[in-house]
Amino acid sequence: MKFSLRLNNDLPPSLYITLAQAAEAVGFDQFWVSNDLFLRSDIPILTAVALATQRIHIGTGILNPYTIHPAEMAMLAATMDEISGNRFLLGIAAGAGDFLEWVGLEQVSPLAAMRETIQAVRGLLAGERVSLDGHFLRWSEEAYLRFPAPRITPIYLGAMGPKMLALAGEQADGVLPLLFPPEHYFTVKPLLEAGSATRNSQLALLDFAACIWVSLAEDRAAARRVLAQKIAYYGQSLGPLILEQLGLVREDFTAIERAMHIEKDGEKAIALVDERMLRIGIVGGAGEVIERLEPLVAAGATHLSFGPPLGPDPIEAVALLGQVIRHFQKG
Repeated sequence: MKFSLRLNNDLPPSLYITLAQAAEAVGFDQFWVSNDLFLRSDIPILTAVALATQRIHIGTGILNPYTIHPAEMAMLAATMDEISGNRFLLGIAAGAGDFLEWVGLEQVSPLAAMRETIQAVRGLLAGERVSLDGHFLRWSEEAYLRFPAPRITPIYLGAMGPKMLALAGEQADGVLPLLFPPEHYFTVKPLLEAGSATRNSQLALLDFAACIWVSLAEDRAAARRVLAQKIAYYGQSLGPLILEQLGLVREDFTAIERAMHIEKDGEKAIALVDERMLRIGIVGGAGEVIERLEPLVAAGATHLSFGPPLGPDPIEAVALLGQVIRHFQKG
């Protein structure tokens, strides 16, 4: 079994070091930080984490090729591998179209963009001159790294829709599908397997990270509020497959989106989050997490990935997740 911790890029930089060290101590294998627009940049954070840890792998989850060029992704990956001793993981995705619109960018040809980005980054890290004339990328033979990359950094694809999940199964080293709710694992797995049917035999087995939201604390009401706040912020971005799992439609989030992003009334938005929406993640303690995830492990899940909000006290949440790790390691 593999275990990873995922954090948003909205915390004070020093806290990531504390959390990464705590995660490493309780047995986590990977530590991911997002790079959402207009919050803290994750690369400086991950650099500090790399210098303050020994074993845990660190990943950026995710970078998109519309705001960060794939050439720069390859530069970052190679440099971060140098700094971390080959512990870096490159998480990429097409990004959230709603957020890209904030800066006047259009999510053009996302499937082609991700396929070509994986191809280009892998080629650059292998020391190749990457000449491309694709739908998204057009490069000359002068596109190559001017220094030797330590290795071809593993590329994890953030995927939610059927076509992107199939691409992950076919091309990526790992996949970060947002399993909201955790039971969505059973919808995602066959889509990845369909893509893996045409997978290059030279690639290693796909690392399928079952990515879930958790909000953990001894005080369940406090944990519930934190998850409701996260749902209020991101709910309008959930894909149709996830909404179907919950018996919801996008219009169920209209009033929440208006309160959060237009009226700027966070408390009103949180109050509008109902119990159906809370099933997106897991609220409570280690026991509640174990109960929801045991069916996934029984069905073959080999990588459990725990993501924000985590809870009112993230240090307490990491300690509680340590109990979850020990449970599944013994199993």
